[in-house]
Amino acid sequence: MTNSTISIVKYNIKCFREKINLTQDQLSEIAGISSDYLSEIERGKKVPSLKRLFRIADALGVPAYKLLKP
Repeated sequence: MTNSTISIVKYNIKCFREKINLTQDQLSEIAGISSDYLSEIERGKKVPSLKRLFRIADALGVPAYKLLKP
């Protein structure tokens, strides 16, 4: 992923998460990933694999493409 795509993904994950009033801990538990890893994704330090991106999207209740859309 390019830096701009990473920025879009981290922003969208955080926005969708906050929109449904979930904490990082809650979302990470639902998505089956560690809260530290989710935190690093939202800070742009880590890039999620496609598998994890789909898990996060499912946990947020949105199609995965919406996490990639500016």
